[in-house]
Amino acid sequence: MTNNPVLDDLLGEKETAAELTTMETQAQMRAVEALAPDELEKAKMLSEKLNENETDSVIEYGAAAQDKISAFSQSVLDKVQSKDLGEVGGTLTDLMFNLKEANPNELVADKPGAFGKLFGKVRKSIFEITQKYQKIGAGIDKISSKLSHEQAGLLEDNQMLSKLYDENLNYFQALTVYIAGAELKLSALETTALPKARLAAQQPEENALAVQKVSDLEAYKNRLEKRAHDLRLARQLTIQQAPQIRLIQNTNQELAEKIQTSINTAIPLWKNQVAIALTLLRQRDALTSQRIVSETTNDLLKKNSEMLKTSTLEAAQENERGLIDIETLKITQQNLLTTIEETMKIQADGRLKRQQGEIELVKMEADIKEKLLALSAKK
Repeated sequence: MTNNPVLDDLLGEKETAAELTTMETQAQMRAVEALAPDELEKAKMLSEKLNENETDSVIEYGAAAQDKISAFSQSVLDKVQSKDLGEVGGTLTDLMFNLKEANPNELVADKPGAFGKLFGKVRKSIFEITQKYQKIGAGIDKISSKLSHEQAGLLEDNQMLSKLYDENLNYFQALTVYIAGAELKLSALETTALPKARLAAQQPEENALAVQKVSDLEAYKNRLEKRAHDLRLARQLTIQQAPQIRLIQNTNQELAEKIQTSINTAIPLWKNQVAIALTLLRQRDALTSQRIVSETTNDLLKKNSEMLKTSTLEAAQENERGLIDIETLKITQQNLLTTIEETMKIQADGRLKRQQGEIELVKMEADIKEKLLALSAKK
């Protein structure tokens, strides 16, 4: 569970937990008892195809389903190996780099005296800062577009993984039917065929062929029990793969949500705050021009100097009142950077989980193959 009700519902976490519980419960029961009526009929049909007089019937029993399970497991492994979130991580790194280029201290207006003394430099500085932030904004727009594309890719991957998850459930149920068919056949051998053969072998008039018949039936029963065990091992693999698929989906979904936050909230907020700060800088530039004109006029018109001075100071004081605290802009940027860093951490954790999942999948596949080879060697 992700402790996020919306995310849980989107990925079907509650349903997944229920499905896994059902699968594990069925795995602990006799397969015959876990089947629906229509599936039980299929199991009976499979049981009837198991012919104790044909040794190949055991070898071929459930082989097609096992082949599909093996191919399916390989496809899941291939998805884990080929899925590399490095591109997403690189895009997020580019976004963080661009945001760090924005220095909130550059957007703080100097004191009026400094503007009056360095009017030409101030105009040049404001122009350079504006150009710089326009360039940063254009770069962020490109990154935002790329993130949108990568987010869509993550969501498409999750749809594909949902199909793999459903397919995995189908394999589990198919194997359960095969196991039930084997159980029915074993029960028939134990209760009918073997007792009848043993009774026939005990008759004095029977020859050695009757005794051999008992031996053949017991050998067939033993091979069928081993085959049923192999099918149970394959079914256990489907149980283990279900949460692994969901783990990959959860990582993709969390990363997609962080990207969504950056695109729809953090980046627009950053642009808005920068635009306001640049506007305040331009207003300060306008006030500088006004102050210089006032000082020139003051020299020419001595009689009006006091009134012009008072008017200019009042206008300057009114325009000095900032709309937004620069500290707010700093905090907003810091929160944005924290969001990106958390996103990169989630991405790194997701990569580690996928690597661990890959190792576990390879190990489990090797263990099953080793077990099957060992069983074959014993035979």
